[in-house]
Amino acid sequence: MDDKAIFTRIDSLVAEEHELRSRRSSGQIDSDAETDRLTELEETLDQCWDLLRRRRAARDAGEDPDEARAGSSTQVEGYLQ
Repeated sequence: MDDKAIFTRIDSLVAEEHELRSRRSSGQIDSDAETDRLTELEETLDQCWDLLRRRRAARDAGEDPDEARAGSSTQVEGYLQ
């Protein structure tokens, strides 16, 4: 997956996040369903951003960015900010 595809995926996930929040505020879904899906979305978004950082680091180090892989959700969620 190249950078453009990752950004496209991020845009799609953010759009879904906004749609979920809109559906929740209009009463179309309950808060438990929203919370569960939002958690999944946030983890996937974090993995996408992690992959972009890894690809950039590989490029900066003269390595092939296509060899970069995103960390697991457990690993990515455990990063300190």
